[in-house]
Amino acid sequence: MSLDSKLDSYELAPRYRELQREAGAVAAALAAHADVADEASGIDPLVRETLAASGLASVMVSAEYGGRFESIDSLAVTVVREVFAGTSGHLDSLFAMQGIGSYPVSVGGSDRLRKRWLPAVAALEAVAALALTEPHVGSDLKAITTTVEEAGGKLTIRGHKSFITNGGDADFYCVLCREKDGFSLVLVPADTPGIKVTRPYQIIAPHILGDIVFADTRVPADHRIGEPGRGFRLVLSTLATFRVSVAGAAVGLANAALNEALRHTAGREQFGVPLAALGPVPSMLALSWTEIEMARSLTYRAAAAAARDPDANLHLSSMAKIGATEVAGRVVDRAVQVMGRFGLVRGSVIERLYREARPMRIYEGSTEVILDSLARQLLKQHSAGQRS
Repeated sequence: MSLDSKLDSYELAPRYRELQREAGAVAAALAAHADVADEASGIDPLVRETLAASGLASVMVSAEYGGRFESIDSLAVTVVREVFAGTSGHLDSLFAMQGIGSYPVSVGGSDRLRKRWLPAVAALEAVAALALTEPHVGSDLKAITTTVEEAGGKLTIRGHKSFITNGGDADFYCVLCREKDGFSLVLVPADTPGIKVTRPYQIIAPHILGDIVFADTRVPADHRIGEPGRGFRLVLSTLATFRVSVAGAAVGLANAALNEALRHTAGREQFGVPLAALGPVPSMLALSWTEIEMARSLTYRAAAAAARDPDANLHLSSMAKIGATEVAGRVVDRAVQVMGRFGLVRGSVIERLYREARPMRIYEGSTEVILDSLARQLLKQHSAGQRS
C-alpha cells in the first residue's frame, strides 16, 4: 500500500508532468542504490551517470546555454526535487546544487563565463558549488571575512569557507567575498592554484561537504559575477529562486516516510488486527497524510509564484520552506513511532529518511532565522497599513 505522489489536483502544465515522469524514471533506476549513495561523502558515480543521462540537470540552465526551458523555473525545480528526495538525498542534492551553484553565473556572469560553464552545468559535465558560509559565520553572511582585491587585471581571494556543499568535488565555486565596503561574488575554478580543500566534518545524513581555503588565489578580473560590491543581491536572488524547492524535497521525503509507515502497519497484525487499525496508529497516519497535503498545497502555490517573480514572492517561498520541512520532521518521527522497534533498525529506509529530514530545518535558512525575517516583514506591512 502506498500513496500516489503525483499532483493531479494541481493541474500542472504538461511540461511539469513530463518532468515528473522523467524524474520518476531516474528515481526508480536508482532506488536500489540509494542506501549506498546516501552514505557517500563524494559524488556517487552511478548517481551522476544516471542523472546526466536523463538530461534533467538542464532544468537549471536557460535554453540559450543548453537548458530545458527559456529561463530557470522554480516550479520545475520543485517538481523534480519532490520526486528525487523521496528516493535519495544524494540524488536530490546533486540535482539541486547544479542550480544553486550556477545561478549567480546565469544572472550575473559575463558572456564568456556563461558560455564556458553553463552548458557544462546543463550536461552535468561540470559540478557547481556556492561558497558562502565560514567557520565563524553562518546565518549572518554580512559578517564574512573572505576578501577579494583587484589589481593588474586580476582578482585575489583570501579566506576560508566552511560546510560547502560539493566542496572538493565541484569544478567551480561561486565565492562570496568582501570587496571594499560591499560584497562581491567571484567564480573560482576548482583547479586554480591557491585552493586547499579539507573535509573536517560529516553530518548525520552524509553529504558532500568541504572546507575551502583560498590563499592568494588569483583569477582574471572578468571572473567577478555582477558589479563590484553588489554580489549580495545575487545571493538573495539565488535564495529566492531555489528556497521553495527545499519545500518540494521535504514533501517528497515526508511522503516516502508515510509510505514506509503504511507498508509496515498495514502488513503487520497485533491483537488480531492490522496495526494500521489499532489504537492511535490510524489517527497518526491520517494526520501525517493531512499535513503532507497541506505542505504540498503551500509549496506548489509558492513555487508557481516564485516561477513568475522569485524576488517578490520570497516570503511565500520562506513560508513553504518552514512549513514543509517542519512537517517532514513530524511525519518521519511518527513513522518511526508507529513502526516501533522496526523503525529503529540501522540501515533501514526509515532510518535514512529520519536522518535526512533533520538537516532540512537548518540548511538554506533555519526555521528560526526565516521566522524572524518573516516577522519583521509582517510588522513592517502592519505599520504601513496603520499609516495609510
